[in-house]
Amino acid sequence: MNFEASQQATIQALQGLTAQRAAIDRAGDLILHALKAGKKIIACGNGGSAAEAQHFATELVGRFFENRRSLPAVALTADGTLLTCIGNDYGFDTVFARQLEGLAQPGDVLVVLTSSGNSQNILLALDAAQKLGLESIALLGRSGGKAQGRATCEIIVPGDSGAAAQECHLFLIHHFCERVDEAFA
Repeated sequence: MNFEASQQATIQALQGLTAQRAAIDRAGDLILHALKAGKKIIACGNGGSAAEAQHFATELVGRFFENRRSLPAVALTADGTLLTCIGNDYGFDTVFARQLEGLAQPGDVLVVLTSSGNSQNILLALDAAQKLGLESIALLGRSGGKAQGRATCEIIVPGDSGAAAQECHLFLIHHFCERVDEAFA
């Protein structure tokens, strides 16, 4: 894909998010409600989505634009020792669900990021969140894959480009961080 085609795919995907404004607002409300109640945001994804999960946690614990108190967030992708321990002992499919079992508390919110929606470890994390009584937000790509319909709130980036989906997921993360900054400034 050349530059112009790639750029156009991302622009179209971003514009397509407008039709999901209600879900975007609901996801932001879930995040704000949890943080205002002293609960944490738990994020996970694979590959580039893992980096975005870590980026989201970093913006909450550190800061986005505004100086505000540090907020509780963790990326389940950030501890290589833990990931390899769980992957070795229980299998890679369980690396996120196992962490949720040990780290999640009632009122926490799970945020999963996936451009395909088909990663088994993401599906099991969504199942674990449901069993633990957590609210969950799924930032999905393409058609949503097998993850579609498994989260409390889902945002499916339109189009067939995994890269455009990840770019839209980062845009959404920044949007949520702007709302957090406003609420906690």
